[in-house]
Amino acid sequence: MQRIRMSLPYFEQFGWEAEIVTVDPKYSDLQKDDLLMQGIPEGLQIHYIQAFDKKLTSPFGLGSLALRSLWFYFRGINKILKSQRFDLIYFSTTQFPVCILGAYWKKRVNIPYVIDMQDPWHSDYYQDKPKAQRPAKYWFSYRLNKYLEPIAMKHVGGLISVADDYIQTLKNRYPQINKIPSSVITFGAFEKDFEIAESNQLSFKPLLHSNKINIVYVGRGGLDMHTAIKPVFEALYRGLQTKPEVFKKLQFSFIGTSYAPAGQGKATVLPLARKYQVEEQVTEITERISFYHTLNTLQQADALFIPGSDDPQYTASKIYPYLLVKKPLLAVFHRNSSVVEIVNKCIVNARLIRFPDKNMTDELYSVLTNWANNIFTSPELTKAIKEYSAENMTKKQTELFNKVIGGD
Repeated sequence: MQRIRMSLPYFEQFGWEAEIVTVDPKYSDLQKDDLLMQGIPEGLQIHYIQAFDKKLTSPFGLGSLALRSLWFYFRGINKILKSQRFDLIYFSTTQFPVCILGAYWKKRVNIPYVIDMQDPWHSDYYQDKPKAQRPAKYWFSYRLNKYLEPIAMKHVGGLISVADDYIQTLKNRYPQINKIPSSVITFGAFEKDFEIAESNQLSFKPLLHSNKINIVYVGRGGLDMHTAIKPVFEALYRGLQTKPEVFKKLQFSFIGTSYAPAGQGKATVLPLARKYQVEEQVTEITERISFYHTLNTLQQADALFIPGSDDPQYTASKIYPYLLVKKPLLAVFHRNSSVVEIVNKCIVNARLIRFPDKNMTDELYSVLTNWANNIFTSPELTKAIKEYSAENMTKKQTELFNKVIGGD
């Protein structure tokens, strides 16, 4: 959703007129954020569709919004296509099962379609992991994705992804798509969002600790991030043992770490903090917060921390708010993550630590020592950040669209 939202103000200047088909928010149990509509161009045509009520489908194990809305997307877009002609259908969502409808409309009305792979769809990442580390309903989702992905890929006209590895995996898996247009396009940096967050700051509940040095991460958690978080907690523990009066000033807040509905999220960071005996300096709020509440919280932080996954294909696609807020920044990522290049190109004076690295804990101890003593270095954005603006990312999307429809 964020990709499309930040692109909508710019599609028209690059020769494309967009209409949106989306599920009515009342059918989703995710955090609602009405302020997001402030960045949407006036007059945009938005078609809202229904979904089966989760209360009716959950007893059968079908809580996914994609599966609950699939029939309504099919029916609703068929109705739209009876009265209008479109050049392209663009799927930009992580609710991937909906993408199989592209193959149907390609065959039925010969409209090409593009899929935006914001995350891996069918992945073997958890196959060698213990059951305790696998997501809920993994057995079902793994097999469903394995069946649905090839349907969507059979006639896809173009691929967009936040990471080249995602595209290469698909092209290796489905040789028939090797020659279709594809492009690696990260999420864009949309500076207007900070204006909206600032003008509405009184609407948001404060989440940080007074009289503390607040180090903040807002985003998903998960066991795959433990490789990045462990050395930070090790460094924090060392500091608490050697200079407790100094390091007790630090407070790490991990916010919005679970995708589960409110009250049902499972903590994945706090148990790790307990293991390393630093739980007094760590807060985990599993419930997601709204997008602008996130920006407001980042603005209130003393420093920011971004942990990466142990999966090198993972990219923190929403990294740009962390850069644009211009707060002291610590990023710990796999050395092969695309985030490494983005941080190195776009910002100076941020601390980027790549793993695996045997000296990680020493480096992190140095960073935390400075922060605990209120010694901060403010980062500065480079001119390269303009390459990753929402406007430029939209231009790249439309260039791919033109190739898919044969206009370039």
